[in-house]
Amino acid sequence: MVHYKKSPSRIIFLIFAYIFLIFLAFVCIAPIIHVIMGSISNPTYLGLHKGLVFYPLHNVDTTAYKIILKYEKLWQGYRNTIFYILAQCLVTGVCTVIAGFVFSRKRFFYRNGFMMVIAFTMLFNGGMIPTYLVIKSLGMVDTPFALIVPGALSVFNIIIMRTSMEGIPDSLEEAARIDGANDFTIMFRVILPLCKATFAVIMLFTAVAKWNDYMSGLLYLPNRTDLYPLQMVLRAILVESSQDITQSSSDFTNNAQLYKKCIEYAVIVVSTLPILMVYPFVQKYFVTGVTIGAVKS
Repeated sequence: MVHYKKSPSRIIFLIFAYIFLIFLAFVCIAPIIHVIMGSISNPTYLGLHKGLVFYPLHNVDTTAYKIILKYEKLWQGYRNTIFYILAQCLVTGVCTVIAGFVFSRKRFFYRNGFMMVIAFTMLFNGGMIPTYLVIKSLGMVDTPFALIVPGALSVFNIIIMRTSMEGIPDSLEEAARIDGANDFTIMFRVILPLCKATFAVIMLFTAVAKWNDYMSGLLYLPNRTDLYPLQMVLRAILVESSQDITQSSSDFTNNAQLYKKCIEYAVIVVSTLPILMVYPFVQKYFVTGVTIGAVKS
């Protein structure tokens, strides 16, 4: 391997680049450390502390987590969110693959015109109130369908999937047709396996978006608190009060106000921990999937 001598300007640039990246990493990681350490800190010392917390204050206190584990609504929110994610990924996956396959076929007449019409909705759409009126007119308010159907198809996902499928040689489809395969067989057994990286990224985008979605529950579930996703439960805890959590466990009722801040931090940790654990295993698909789906080879 040949090593080239770096010029002074290059060295200065690298120094500033590394300093900036370290600072950026600190800005991203510091809030996570603060929330985790705050959730296991002594509540009295936490209330008196100013600024970020990078270590457990005074001693490690896990009472907030013991309280949360006995809070039924939090686990109900977990169950609802997992159901919404699985249903949304299933519906979105099927619709996106079909739409991407159709728009990637050169024999589809006026495909560019239809694509322009669909892409137009990325820039201009009806907005929140017309969307709500449509959902209400379809009778989906206060039902799980209101959190699944509106996000069934995304123009951004269609474009990525279409571009990825366009990069697959037409000879594979022709060979499959000679063997007697129909469009569905070609789409799901020939084309889709070659676009699995792009498909995995789309599923990851969908799952993360649904995990963090609380606006849909706020708009479309006004009277069904039993259908609230996890983020709506979290919002109720953080915005309103943690009193009801503490009341769910008689052992900690007297410490409601004392552990309120610790409970808020602990709820954030519990609600974000699953997605943080899953993300490293699918991160490798990000660069490959988005690059393949964004640039036609």
